[in-house]
Amino acid sequence: MSRKLLFIYNPMSGTSAIKPVLSDLLDLFVKQGFDVTVRPTQARGDACEIAEARGREFDRIICAGGDGTLDEVATGLLKQGLQTEIGYIPCGSTNDYAESVGIPSDLVGAGKIACGKNLSALDMGSLNEDYFIYVAAFGLFTDVSYQTPQELKNILGHTAYVLHALKTLKDIPSSSYMLQVEYDGNTIYDAFIYGMVTNSNSVGGIQGIISGDISLSDGLFEVTLIRTPENPLELSEIIAALTGVSPESDLVLTFQTKELRIISASEIPYTVDGEFGGKHKVARIKNIPRALRIAIA
Repeated sequence: MSRKLLFIYNPMSGTSAIKPVLSDLLDLFVKQGFDVTVRPTQARGDACEIAEARGREFDRIICAGGDGTLDEVATGLLKQGLQTEIGYIPCGSTNDYAESVGIPSDLVGAGKIACGKNLSALDMGSLNEDYFIYVAAFGLFTDVSYQTPQELKNILGHTAYVLHALKTLKDIPSSSYMLQVEYDGNTIYDAFIYGMVTNSNSVGGIQGIISGDISLSDGLFEVTLIRTPENPLELSEIIAALTGVSPESDLVLTFQTKELRIISASEIPYTVDGEFGGKHKVARIKNIPRALRIAIA
């Protein structure tokens, strides 16, 4: 008896590279014994609504798009308390999560993994009422992904993010927040320009930002907080620490935790998995252990 598969793809993701290989991918899924239903997304949030409404009808959902498309599918399933199998074919401009779990950029190769039998249960996270797969962040640069025009992403790929991010360097003074950060019985009160809570080996297509041993199924987040530099020398120290050019800096705070709370006097915009995650005065961020059942290499 054929297993039921829902194939959700974002036709606008990346350079629309999915279109030339659609026939090959569908043929591959059928040959693997799946009864395939196909649904191209029509707008942001569409994949989440489809997964939430129809997730229980299928044995597996394979999604093709960027990390945001994968986030939507996983979020839709989690809202219904489902652990439907997921396959992922990365074809966005920056595919952090695929890099972390060893899914190749070759789309047909990724398709073979997506419909394969090697499944892993990996952690997810929640930010108040929202869910994310690999990153929740605030501060400088965090609006780069969702404010970079799709056309620019399609033409320049990851370079588009870098070019757009450089424009925000002048905004350091206005991007500084006085925060109270609480985790594991610790309380930190300081000014920060950036913070990220991650479950990934890379962020923004750049590896090495997150140091130490990283497991995507240990129930722990890796947290990076960057204190506000008071002069250009301190800014240079931060950049050197993040890129590994110099030893660790007191201006860059890192730790692991399963849960934290970030409190600010005013609302702060967050991004989750590269998409706008709302504005929050109090951000309660929790690890959801092994919530994502995904086919990996």
